Amino acid sequence: MPAPNVSIIIPTHSRPHLLPRAVESARGAGRGVEVVVVDDASGDETAEVCRSLEGVRYVRLDCNQGVAGARNVGILSSTGEYISFLDDDDVRLPGSLDLQVAALDAAPEAGLVYGRALISGREGEGALRAYPERCPRGEVFWELLGRNFIPCGSAVFRRACLLRAGMLDASVPGVDDWDLWVRIAALYPVAALERPVMIWRRSAPGSGQGTSRADEIVTMATRQFRCKWLKLRRASAAPAEARRAAARRFSESMGGHLAFETLRALAGGHLGSARRNAATALGLHPLGAARAAGTSATSFCRRSFRWRR
Repeated sequence: MPAPNVSIIIPTHSRPHLLPRAVESARGAGRGVEVVVVDDASGDETAEVCRSLEGVRYVRLDCNQGVAGARNVGILSSTGEYISFLDDDDVRLPGSLDLQVAALDAAPEAGLVYGRALISGREGEGALRAYPERCPRGEVFWELLGRNFIPCGSAVFRRACLLRAGMLDASVPGVDDWDLWVRIAALYPVAALERPVMIWRRSAPGSGQGTSRADEIVTMATRQFRCKWLKLRRASAAPAEARRAAARRFSESMGGHLAFETLRALAGGHLGSARRNAATALGLHPLGAARAAGTSATSFCRRSFRWRR
């Protein structure tokens, strides 16, 4: 049997009802795809469900390591030349991996290719919205420092990149994928496929998903930006003005994100989340939040209207 060209890593923890759909979509996303399911110490029937799925490499962890840790185990257990991630509540679109691998083959200098994600609500309700609206490509390091425009499950990267960039940082859950994209973009150009490649179930205040706490995510991202990303050789060797401009863009992006999430939490009646988001914005990015407040309100109203149509 020929070696798989691409391995897709699916971490999961006690959500066996979601796995068959995710696995089926991964297998249908390309030819010869290796599907690696990492069971992050589930305490239910996840093992039985995984063993009933055909064509799956199943890895069981006895101690919960979190999403990033499980992804790292999946990478080490996989064999494909290219690697992609898929959360157990997301879906890969048919043929999308083949298209992205072809894009990487056509751009041998690129380390990563990503596509758009169709964002769905918690129960798949409402019209699907494509993200990002614009797909930056090429030398995107500085733009990626300002905001994460690469949906995690839409990215395909070369295994060889990890020899230079390193594995996922499990100490920053919810930011581990952004951190990896930044480190890859510091070393390689990035390619983009301007079409949807996945359906992404967005988190919401109170949903219990790993990315539902916007205040914690922004706090970790801010720490990575200040203590790690600006110290990467690509950034530290740049003129001081370039670093200051990156800091301004990052602050405006994080402030705007927190302002938007505050409004979303208020609309959903999650007052605790709204307070935490607002306090974090004022403590870490007060100018960015102030500048983005009006824009975030307009954007929230526009998106909410589109979502409910």
